[in-house]
Amino acid sequence: MTSPAAAQREIASEQSYVDTVYERLDASADVARALVREGFARADVGHEGGLVERDAMVFQATRRLTALNAAHDGLVFGRLDLTDGQKRYIGRIGVRDAEREILLVDWRAPAASLFYQATAANPSGVVRRRVLRCSGSTVIGVEDDLLDAEHAPPDMVIVGDGALLASMSRARDARMHSVVATIQAEQDDAIRAPSRGATIIGGGPGTGKTVVALHRAAYLLYTDRRRFESGGVLVVGPSNVFMSYIERVLPSLGETSVTLRSLGEVVDGLTASRHDEPVAAAAKGSSRMVRVLRRLAVEPAPETPAEFRYFYKDDVLRLDAARLAGLRRHLLHQSTYNRAVPRVPAALADALWRQVRGERAREGGRAEFLDRIADDRRFVDFVEAWWPERDAVRMWRSLRERVAEVAQGAFRRAELDALRASWEAGGGTPSIEDIPLIDELRYLLGEVPPHDEADDDLPKQLMSFERREREEVRTTTSIADDGYAHVLIDEAQDLSPMQWRMVGRRGRHASWTIVGDPAQSSWPVPEEAERARVEALDGKPEHRFRLSTNYRNSAEIYELAAGVARRAIPGADLADGVRRTGEHPAHLEVPAGAVAAAVREEAEKLLARVGEGSVAVVTPLALRAGLERELAPVLAAHERVRLLDALDTKGLEFDGVVVAEPDTLIGESEAGWRTFYVVLTRATQLLTTVGSSARWRTEEPR
Repeated sequence: MTSPAAAQREIASEQSYVDTVYERLDASADVARALVREGFARADVGHEGGLVERDAMVFQATRRLTALNAAHDGLVFGRLDLTDGQKRYIGRIGVRDAEREILLVDWRAPAASLFYQATAANPSGVVRRRVLRCSGSTVIGVEDDLLDAEHAPPDMVIVGDGALLASMSRARDARMHSVVATIQAEQDDAIRAPSRGATIIGGGPGTGKTVVALHRAAYLLYTDRRRFESGGVLVVGPSNVFMSYIERVLPSLGETSVTLRSLGEVVDGLTASRHDEPVAAAAKGSSRMVRVLRRLAVEPAPETPAEFRYFYKDDVLRLDAARLAGLRRHLLHQSTYNRAVPRVPAALADALWRQVRGERAREGGRAEFLDRIADDRRFVDFVEAWWPERDAVRMWRSLRERVAEVAQGAFRRAELDALRASWEAGGGTPSIEDIPLIDELRYLLGEVPPHDEADDDLPKQLMSFERREREEVRTTTSIADDGYAHVLIDEAQDLSPMQWRMVGRRGRHASWTIVGDPAQSSWPVPEEAERARVEALDGKPEHRFRLSTNYRNSAEIYELAAGVARRAIPGADLADGVRRTGEHPAHLEVPAGAVAAAVREEAEKLLARVGEGSVAVVTPLALRAGLERELAPVLAAHERVRLLDALDTKGLEFDGVVVAEPDTLIGESEAGWRTFYVVLTRATQLLTTVGSSARWRTEEPR
């Protein structure tokens, strides 16, 4: 075992090298700041070219400065000692000295791959792999793996018990951190997978799927920056809580140009953070909703006029319900509803002109008729009432009153009641499950084309047909702005068919990274969601990777969770636990009236035991309000304690977890057992369940 003095000498030696790297980083930052100043100065040249040159220089220099600042903390994290005597340092970004010699290799570069792929069984020329633990720019520890003892010099110092186990034992805080220093070989294979098609990353809880996917996004930007930075990378996660948890990972890897969206934020201009209760959520997410929305998008609203009469010279011209229905079918056969908006006046005018029979009317011809009708307020009012431009959000809001009419048997009475209740409770504000419905309507309705697209075949009298100006503004951005070059979906097993359709539109021409574990799915009909996933990928080739080792949970906690999975989730992918702590999960059964107080007491106990770590209290929806009141003093006094619904724990991890009323949580939805399995696997060190019953420990799932 290495002596403390020897370890300190190694730390001091590494600190000297790290200081050199930071000096070069600071020099690069000074250059970037100078370029920003120079760029702004070029605006004084007084011509347009100078302004363009200024904007380009300032943009590029600012982006470089942002990347340098983001990589500052823990910049140097690895070192390889090779059999040829070479030393290779690995870091978050690449750094060169003043002579352009490499001081630090970017972790994504091919030269860094040995840091992740070399093993004792296959060292690939690596004698020692060292992980540097840093706080800011200060080296606070080193952890070594001796991979090739045969080629190790006699004086080579080996420090620590291995970087991975050391990192697994550290306390969690409110943010996910990069694992760039401790990526394992099977994880590295997924990170460096081909960029084309869809990379599917599977595995049980705690195997590192999320952080591997985020490192993959950084790797893709490094290998093909022009493609992915110009086309955009979209990262989609299950909740706002989750997105806050992961938001620092990519900037810490030097990438600041990625778009992070929760499922309630995928559509530009809309934000939702609340879930519907399970029956309404399942109905909104079902593929049956597509047929309902198609009818809503095209059928006339109840207030739509059913006929139009027009007096022209000696003729009475009439568009009755049958003729108007025929015109509607004809217009919708040619395009989406809003795309047809510019053609509606001409279609109606032509239908009226074909009825003109009087001699006086025919003398003036069609041109005179169109001149007259285009300026007639009665005709303008009818056009606007019969075919108004439709907005997706306003159409969605009409579902509350029209859902039974347009559903036409697609939903059971209980589902219709749940849908109406959810929209009434929302007060016109969408839930997370409503966002895909609004997006579907955006595409079903289409957008009104600009004049230069729409007017080619219209009569000249109707080319400038002016509708009444509206006070309402569009609630979402253009459909044309939706596409990305790469789409990353985390917790993909939870996406409903409607959410797959929404995300699929953003990735029609993209490569994909899809992260998930079917055993953790909260969607009650996984076969339906799988069909939607296949449709979203549209035949793209798939590259599958399975992560097999649970690095998050202690073996004692995961044995409990795995036991639940074996009983309740057929075919669950159970990972291998690698870390024992001697701390077994605790289970308390108390009277129903004492549950809230017991939960608070257990949360305070865990808080005292985890040191600087984090604690989560997970509650069924029905108990949330009561537990908020009971835990209010604890939540106010300790930022490290969170009260979360079960679904909001997706993708998160905490040092200690208290689960309130497991039997109630399981009974809340069809996917209750799967959701409970997720909750159990959020704890890294300590786990306690508190309930007025404990049927979940002995009863077989139905």
